[in-house]
Amino acid sequence: MWKEENNQLKQSFQFNDFVEAFAFMTQVAFAAEKMNHHPNWSNEYNKVDIALFTHDARDTVTDKDHKLAKMIDEIYTK
Repeated sequence: MWKEENNQLKQSFQFNDFVEAFAFMTQVAFAAEKMNHHPNWSNEYNKVDIALFTHDARDTVTDKDHKLAKMIDEIYTK
């Protein structure tokens, strides 16, 4: 579940292994590129932490972030 804190939408995603985590990140990368809206994220083995915010809106959460979060959720639940 996405949590809004410190002007960011944040969520952590857990996978069975590194390959699943990396495949997820690859799919998110393609979706984000289509939107021209890129996440801040980190990956440690089977865990991906994502933070979304809009630089053009003075680093606050906007509709762009909510739309990308929804796309990420759809990728995750496939």
